[in-house]
Parts: sequence; C-alpha cells; structure tokens
Amino acid sequence: MAKTISDIAQMAGVTKSTVSRFLNGGPIAEATRKKLEKIIDETGYIPNSFAQSLKAKQTSFVGVIVPRLDSIAASKTLIGIDEKLKTLDYQMIISHTSKDINREVESIYSLANQKIAGLILLASKITPAHMEAFAKVNIPVLLVGLEHEKLYSLIYNDYNSGYDIGNCIVQKGHKRIAYLGAREKDLIIGRQRVDGVLKAVNEHGGCTFKQFETTFKIQDAQKKAEAIIDEFNPTIIVCATDKIALGVLKAAHMKGLKIPDDLSITGFGGHDITESIHPGLTTIQFHYKAAGEKAAEKIVSLIQRKPVPFCTVSNYKLVERESVKDLTKVNQQDKDIASV
Repeated sequence: MAKTISDIAQMAGVTKSTVSRFLNGGPIAEATRKKLEKIIDETGYIPNSFAQSLKAKQTSFVGVIVPRLDSIAASKTLIGIDEKLKTLDYQMIISHTSKDINREVESIYSLANQKIAGLILLASKITPAHMEAFAKVNIPVLLVGLEHEKLYSLIYNDYNSGYDIGNCIVQKGHKRIAYLGAREKDLIIGRQRVDGVLKAVNEHGGCTFKQFETTFKIQDAQKKAEAIIDEFNPTIIVCATDKIALGVLKAAHMKGLKIPDDLSITGFGGHDITESIHPGLTTIQFHYKAAGEKAAEKIVSLIQRKPVPFCTVSNYKLVERESVKDLTKVNQQDKDIASV
C-alpha cells in the first residue's frame, strides 16, 4: 500500500507540516532532513505533486498552450519541452485549442487557475485579449514561434532560412519561381519565409517570381500545384512547409512530371519523411525538439527569476537533396553542344 504524508510523518516522529516543508525545500533541522531522506528512500514514497503545488508558494507545473496537435513541428516541440521539464523537476500541462483564438485566451485563465508556475504558448498571433489575460494572471509567459516586443520569446529563423533557400535556387539557375504558402493568417509561415526568399531572388535579378496560397492540407496543396503548373509553368515551386511540398510532389506525379528533371521542389521543416521519399526533398531543417528543450529551460529560468535573453533564436540547417535540379549545368551543356 502506498505511503501517505501522514505515514512518513509518523515514521519520522515529526508533524505533517515538517514533512511538507521538507518536500517543498523549506527550512528544517539537518538531523530531521537526513531522517526524512532515509525514510522516503526506504519506502519509495512519491509525493502528490498536484497537492504539493496547491500548498506551495511555487508550483511544479508549466502550462503549454498548443493550437494544433496534428503538426509534426508542434509534437516534436512538445516532446522537447516535456523531457527537459522532467529533468528540471517540473511537469507539463497541455491545453489544445484547435487554432481557436478565443479558446487560447480562455486556456490562459484556465491554466492559471490550476496554479501553474509559468506558461508556454506555441503562438501564431497575439491579440489585445491575450495581453490582457497575461497581465491578469501575472505569471511568466514565453512565446514559441513568434516574436513580440513585450513578451519573452523563442523563435525560428524563418526570414534568414527563407533567404538561404532563395539563394540556393537562384544559384542553381532557376528564374521562373513559384512560392506556395499558407492561406491562414500566420505571421511566420505567411510572411517571413516568403520575404526571405524574395529578398534573395531580387538580389540576383532577372527572375520571374509569383506567390500562390493554399492551406496546410496535402490535398489542397496538390490541387493548387496542378493549377500553378498549368498556368505559370515554373521551373521550381518553393513550398512554405514540407507538408505542402508533399502535395506538390503528388501533383507533379499526377501530371506525369519527373522531379527534378521537369520540376524542382523545396520545403521548410526538415521532417523525417523528407529524407525517405524519392527524390529526397531539399528543405530547411528546424530543430523542433531542441527548441522545445530550450523553451523549457527558458521558462524555468523565468519562473526562478533568473536572467534570460528576451528573444532566443533557434538554429536551422539547409539540407540539399535531389529535388532541386542545377540548371546552370544544363545550360552549360547546351552551350558546349552548340559550340561543337
């Protein structure tokens, strides 16, 4: 039968409040501390963390609000947060909002009522209602994926990674470029990535660049890509996510096009499947789990009132695979043939 705090107190010959102070790191005599450590070790006593948190000045729970659970990026970030919090003796409480802004705001109050010590929000947008809620609950808040001038944040380097993708494709001779992004109002995927790509394209000059919109669903991306191929006939389609790129890959197959001979494709995310498909997808690899671990470290530091950078930028890597054709080599071969 599992031991209770009363059992531990009786075995140690102390009051329950003394055991509670010990469990919460409060001041007790050294001899009593050693006695309690020995008894807890021998009995395997596991304290009720939630009950402890309700009585302690500082809880051991961190609330995490996530807009969608069907996202590989979100799931890997959550894994990183959870694993790191455990090593720091904190626990995660998740609130899923299905991309509903009103539910996000409600979750802030709901989690605060559960005595959380801090809050992590995987955010795409911050409204005045969010800011009002943050002010009222008065707990440390960290945004992941979105930078805000008044809130601590951890962001992905979307603009620079977009610039790197843009440089990569124009250096390989692509001049007729389509960008297929998300129709949803997402400041990161909706603007920063395409702005980075566009900067690189404009710097090189001589390119025709056209932007198109779809949803995050593979089927919708496929239908849109089929129309893009018919109407615009690009040499490459730069996709705002790897998931969108999978839809474009399916569209090319349905059109009888070979990748990359007839059409090149790139993505953002760096998910495992991008290496497994054929041809492998050139993409930006974001380190989502590592970002989650860093977010956990950062929120705990904020809870403990330690100094942390106001904005932390997560690393990324440009992974070049077989989905992008080097047209400069093709053009050079054509020149060589013409000169013979």
